[in-house]
Amino acid sequence: MKALATLLLAPLLVATTKPVLVPDVSQRDIEIAYSFTGAELLLFGAILYPKGEEPGPHGAPADIIVVVKGPAQSVLVREKEKVAGIWINAQRMRYRSAPSFYAIASSRPIDRIVDERTRAIYELGLGSLQLSPASGAVPAEQAQFDAGLVDLRRRGGLYYADPAAVEITDGVLYRARLSIPARVPVGRFTAETFLVRDGRVLAAAVRDINIRKSGFERFVARAADKSSFAYGLVAVALSVAFGWAAGAIARRV
Repeated sequence: MKALATLLLAPLLVATTKPVLVPDVSQRDIEIAYSFTGAELLLFGAILYPKGEEPGPHGAPADIIVVVKGPAQSVLVREKEKVAGIWINAQRMRYRSAPSFYAIASSRPIDRIVDERTRAIYELGLGSLQLSPASGAVPAEQAQFDAGLVDLRRRGGLYYADPAAVEITDGVLYRARLSIPARVPVGRFTAETFLVRDGRVLAAAVRDINIRKSGFERFVARAADKSSFAYGLVAVALSVAFGWAAGAIARRV
């Protein structure tokens, strides 16, 4: 019986020998109004080491990686081609699922913290995102469209990486600042924190962040979503009314 009890408790005993992350964020709810120009998130926390273990034994320092992801969405990527001096849409690829927002911060460059396999498993880095194309394509073509999608969103400020944004104090406390652009989509975001030592992920933790519209913008968004037909009629009526009013003013002037 004693041997059986030891065997059953073994996983718990092993679990207590691993570090634990206690993360938090400065804002768990971000409201977007007409004057929204972006926000800055402070992600911070502590590393709890078991049994009084000193941070970074044998001279091996711990690294922190923070990833903020937006809700997944379907995306259609088109490739433009110049024909007879005119740019036209050529090939295209649809993705069933791609992060609407992706930001990664780390205490050192990612390729110096973990290897390629670990980056792929945890999607650490812009080049390691697991995108889901809706149709099959040869690897070279898919890689081209993957790079194009990442580049488009990177230039739009929706994807970015900062390899030196995480500060670690005394091997225990950490913090990082990440920017949320004005064009950020709404929905539930996740802030994932990873503790890495010697190329191995020792601990991970997640916090949720809600980004939603407020005020008149929220009313318009909810009306378009819940009463799309009525919203369309009102939009057309307002367009006609404004057009008529502009024409009337122009005739009088």
